[in-house]
Amino acid sequence: MKIIVSILVLASLLLITSSLASATISDAFSSGAVAPAPEIKYGPTLEKWCGQKCEGRCKSAGMKDRCLKYCAICCKDCQCVPSGTYGNKHECACYRDKLSSKGTPKCP
Repeated sequence: MKIIVSILVLASLLLITSSLASATISDAFSSGAVAPAPEIKYGPTLEKWCGQKCEGRCKSAGMKDRCLKYCAICCKDCQCVPSGTYGNKHECACYRDKLSSKGTPKCP
């Protein structure tokens, strides 16, 4: 009886560790990670990079022109844009923490 219980416990531990390892590996290689801005801190290269990232971020926004405006402001200040069209702000803390004068989130 002890042998059967030991085998079940060992099998459970192996299953848990393998699932944790695969989750860690898939998180490390996921394509949704935020891309860092180019090393240039200002100028047309940063503006072009921000424009491309903000275009993707705002593609499904209801007020696209406003989204692009504020995304560009945030991108130039923070030099990063979260992946996807909504959410994922944890990928870029500066982008997440920027507030308007009314205390609401500034970045889309």
